[in-house]
Amino acid sequence: MNKENISKQDALKEKLTKEEYEVTQNAATERPFTGKYDNFYEKGVYVDVVSGEPLFSSTDKYDAHCGWPAFTQPIDPKNIIGKRDTQFGMERVEVRSKTADSHLGHVFNDGPIDKGGVRYCINSAALKFIAYDDLEAHNLGYLKKLIK
Repeated sequence: MNKENISKQDALKEKLTKEEYEVTQNAATERPFTGKYDNFYEKGVYVDVVSGEPLFSSTDKYDAHCGWPAFTQPIDPKNIIGKRDTQFGMERVEVRSKTADSHLGHVFNDGPIDKGGVRYCINSAALKFIAYDDLEAHNLGYLKKLIK
């Protein structure tokens, strides 16, 4: 690892909690039903905790009873990268943010059929919630039209 990467990692360790760092940088998974956004349904937008990149809308969040926040779709599919994950003897698709390359969680094909059948199962520790009334202050006012 070069000095620039080490300093970026040190800066992230200062910015993030230990759990946020482990989840986003080392692909850890928070324990089910422990994340702050699992049973959370306020109006707003969920952004990447590392970059602030907008990822998911509260309109697309639902209770999948899986122990992690679940969404039917990202705000912009271009901001999400899917990678094949075969760890733990499973075949699944890891979800990462495009800008920061943060590990977010996984995507599965068992979501609500009427919403496209996809479930984005995302770690709360990878997200920061921006309330609807605060979107303008975070230069995200243009996303208000997505939130019902």
